[in-house]
Amino acid sequence: MINQCSKSLIHTQLETPSRQPYRFSWFDWFCLWYPPGWLILFNRHWQHYHADPDGWNWLEYGLFLIPGGFYLALLSRWLRLGCRSPRQEVDEFNPNYQKAFREEILAPIVEYYFRGELQQLDNLPSTGPMIVAMNHAGMCFPWDFITLGYLLGKARDWVVQPIAEVSLFEHPWVIWWLPPKWSQVLGAVRADKANFEAAISQGKTLLYAPEGLRGPLKGWGNRYQLQKFDVSFMQLSDRYHIPIVPVVCIGSESLHPWSINIKKSQQLFNLPFLPVSLLMFVLIIFPSMGVWAMKTRLRYFIQPMEKVHSSKSRTAVYQQAQKLREKLQMQINHLLNNTGTKQ
Repeated sequence: MINQCSKSLIHTQLETPSRQPYRFSWFDWFCLWYPPGWLILFNRHWQHYHADPDGWNWLEYGLFLIPGGFYLALLSRWLRLGCRSPRQEVDEFNPNYQKAFREEILAPIVEYYFRGELQQLDNLPSTGPMIVAMNHAGMCFPWDFITLGYLLGKARDWVVQPIAEVSLFEHPWVIWWLPPKWSQVLGAVRADKANFEAAISQGKTLLYAPEGLRGPLKGWGNRYQLQKFDVSFMQLSDRYHIPIVPVVCIGSESLHPWSINIKKSQQLFNLPFLPVSLLMFVLIIFPSMGVWAMKTRLRYFIQPMEKVHSSKSRTAVYQQAQKLREKLQMQINHLLNNTGTKQ
C-alpha cells in the first residue's frame, strides 16, 4: 500500500506543471566538467523528482570526487542500508521524466561536450513508429545511442526508447552506480526477443543496434568495420509493417579510444565487455567515471528509409540484413574519406 502511494506521488510530481524544474547550481556545473562528477549529476537529478531514501547522500557524493573515495562511499552506503542492496521503488517508463532528464541534464552534455549533430534531416520521417538502426561503437556507457535519442527528441519531439543490453538493467555495478530501474524509467527496453517484440507491437519508436554487442566488442582496431547484423529487427519490421531508418554515426569510436576487449576478464566480471586502455587505470581510481566518456564530436547521418521485402525464409531475411550492412559500410567509408578521418 505504501509503495503504491509512493509511485502515485512520484508520477503526480512529474505530471504537475507547477513542479519546479531542476536548476543547475555551481556544484552541478563543476560536476559536469569534472569527470567523476557525472554520476553525481544523474543521481541528484533523479532525487529531485523521486523519493530516494536508499540513494547516495552528500557525504558520499563528496567522496566520489577524491581518488579512491568511491570505495569508501560505497561502504558507507552499504552500511547505512543495513548491508543490503538498494530497494527498487519505481520501475515503469515515465516519458515525463525522460523529457525532464533530456532537457535538464542531457542538453548541456550533448550540445557542449559531445557536440551532437543530426545531418540529412530530409531522410527523417515526420511521424513514427519506426526502428532507427545505427552502428554502435565506443566500448563504454552507450553515449552514441543516448545522444541520438536526445537529438531525435529535440528535432521531432518524439518519445524514443533504446533497446539496451540486459546488463544495463541488472548488473550489480549498475544497480549501485545509478538508481535502481533508472534505465527502465528513462525508457530503455531490454534486448531480449519478448521485450523487443512487445515494444514493436505497441508502435513505439525504437533505437536499435543491428550489430548487437559485436559493435562495441570490435574495439579500436576495427572501429570503422561493421560486424554481422542480427536479423530480428528485419523480421519484426516485416511482421508489424514498421519501417527501418538507418543512421550512420561518425565519432562514437572516440568515446573510449585505443581500447581492446579482454574476453577472459569480461567473463570473470560477468560484463558484456571489459575494455582495456590507459583510461581504465583512471577508472580504477575513480569508479564513478563509469558513466563518463571522452569528449568527441558525434555526427549522425540519416539514411533513406528501408522497407523489408516480405519473406518467410530466414535465409532471405538474413541476406537482406547483410545487404543493408554492406550499404551502410559503403556510406561509412564514403563519409570517412570526405572528412579525412583515418581508418
